Amino acid sequence: MKHLIIFIMFISCCSLYAEKPSGKVIMERVDSNYVSENRKAVTTMIIKGRRGTRTLKAQSWIHGTKKSFTEYLLPPREKGIKMLKLGDELWIYSPSTDRTIRIAGHMLRQSLMGSDVSYEDYMEDPRLTNIYEPILIGEEKIDDRNCYILELTAKKEDVAYHSRKMWVDKERYLPLREERYAKGGKLLKSLVINKIFKVGERWYPKKMTFKDELKQGSGTEFIIDSIEFNVKIPDHIFSKASLRR
Repeated sequence: MKHLIIFIMFISCCSLYAEKPSGKVIMERVDSNYVSENRKAVTTMIIKGRRGTRTLKAQSWIHGTKKSFTEYLLPPREKGIKMLKLGDELWIYSPSTDRTIRIAGHMLRQSLMGSDVSYEDYMEDPRLTNIYEPILIGEEKIDDRNCYILELTAKKEDVAYHSRKMWVDKERYLPLREERYAKGGKLLKSLVINKIFKVGERWYPKKMTFKDELKQGSGTEFIIDSIEFNVKIPDHIFSKASLRR
């Protein structure tokens, strides 16, 4: 009888251990929610800065992790501004000056359209397992959702954030909260997902707030107005010629 009890306890412990995924497995599930072969989205960006609030609407086409094309639709002042990402290169076209500028070097750290997001954030590889080594460090509830707490450490030096802390919903595998740190441990930016929705078989952020912790203001809200995954996108979209069309 004693041996039977020990055996049952051993099996129970093994079962509990097996049910808890590794940091890498959790991060891969998060990546699978965000990354797709192709997607098309219409988004609203609400910038709550020190001097007031601005709202911009944009349409984007994204191919995998290396190509994206964004055109701003509203307000009239920003209408027609376009951005093209091809691998590690970024170009921006401004209709007011009829000029195309390549954003590189220190310019990548500048604010995107006055928001809390930098060009460097925009250029980042969305597949975080390519950039970071994730470790599961604990569990916590966020807004009544059970979450894994991950600590991510950069695999290389030339990244915007040396480390991150992420609270990942155990059921939906979306990070409900995130903190991004410099190498010295200073908190640089934070992200909170305020609302999520299901598209097909994947969960995706519907509304989120991104905050540059070194700036004044209440952060920048991003709202996904509509999104389609694995859509067909013409090749000409991802070309510099599209910037001036």
